[in-house]
Amino acid sequence: MSNQETKTIGFFEKYLTIWVALCIGAGILLGHFAGSSMDLLSKMELYKVNLPIAVLIWLMIYPMMLQIDFSSIKDIGKKPKGIILTVIVNWIIKPFTMAFFAWIFFTKLYSAWIDPTLAGEYIAGAIILGAAPCTAMVFVWSYLTNGDPNYTLVQVSVNDLIILVAFVPIVGFLLGITDITIPYDTLISSVVIFVVIPLVAGWLTQKIVVSNRGQEWFEKSFLPIFKPVSIIALLATLILLFAFQGQNIISNPFIILLVAIPLILQTYFIFFITWFAGKKINLPHPICAPAAMIGASNFFELAVAVAIALFGLQSPAALVTVVGVLVEVPVMLSLVALANKWKY
Repeated sequence: MSNQETKTIGFFEKYLTIWVALCIGAGILLGHFAGSSMDLLSKMELYKVNLPIAVLIWLMIYPMMLQIDFSSIKDIGKKPKGIILTVIVNWIIKPFTMAFFAWIFFTKLYSAWIDPTLAGEYIAGAIILGAAPCTAMVFVWSYLTNGDPNYTLVQVSVNDLIILVAFVPIVGFLLGITDITIPYDTLISSVVIFVVIPLVAGWLTQKIVVSNRGQEWFEKSFLPIFKPVSIIALLATLILLFAFQGQNIISNPFIILLVAIPLILQTYFIFFITWFAGKKINLPHPICAPAAMIGASNFFELAVAVAIALFGLQSPAALVTVVGVLVEVPVMLSLVALANKWKY
C-alpha cells in the first residue's frame, strides 16, 4: 500500500485543468482584442482543415504514437478477457451511450436554452468525442491505479488499430441518426491526417531510433523530449480554439456548464459499467482499472481535430470537444481515487 501512495501524477498533468482554464481565459481575451487577425487565421484552410490547428494537433498526437508497441499485439491471446472487455465497451457501448446522453440533454432538457437548430451540432460534438477512446493520458491513469503497464499498452494499441477502421463508420452512422449531413471525404481525411500519418510516422521513428540507439535510450532519453511538446501543443490549441469561440462564450458563458454535465455523466457511467463488468469476469485489478480508465476517458485530440474539420472552428461541435478537455482531468482523478479505494 505504501508503494501505491508514493505514486504521483506529473506536474503538468496534475494541474492540467488549471492550465486549460488559463488558456480559455487567454483565448477569449485574444479573440476579443485580435478581431480581424483571428478571422485571417481561421481562413487558413486546406480541404476544410485549418492549418495552424492541424499542425498543433499533429504535434499533440505524434508523441503519443511514438509510445505504441505493435509487438505487444502478439500477446493478446494470453489474457484475452481484458482486451475483449475494452473493445466491447469502447466500440459497442460507449459511442451509443454518449449519443443517448447528448440527445436527452441537448434536445430535451436544454430546449429552453439551446436553439434546436444548434442542438444537432452539440450532439455531433459529443458523438465525435465518445467515439474516440483514450490513447495517451490513460498511461497516467493506469500508473496511478497500479495498472499493468504492458497490458495497458496492449489495450491502447488494439484501440488505435480499431480507430483506423471503426471510427469513421460509427461516427457516420450516429451523425446520420441526428440528421447531420456527413461529408465523408472530410471525415476520412481527418482520420488519415490525425491518426494514420502520425501512427506510421511514430512507428518509423521508433524503428529507426531503436535500431540505432537501442530500446533503453529510446524510452529514457528520446521519449521524454516529446512529452512537453504534446502538452504545449495542447495548450496552444486551446488558446486558438477559444480565441475563435470567444464571442460565443462571452455572449453565453452558461453554455460551458450545460455542455459539461452530460460529458461528466457519461464518464462516470462508462467507468462503472467497465469496472463492475471487469470484476464480474474476474479480471485482476491491474487489468480492470486501466480498462475502466480507457473506457471513461477520450482521445480528445482526435475529437477536436475532427469536429473542427467537419463543422468549423467556431461551431458548437468544436466547443463540446474542447469542454471535454476541460472536464476530463478532474473527473478522471476522482475515478483514480475511486479505483484505488475499491482495490481488490
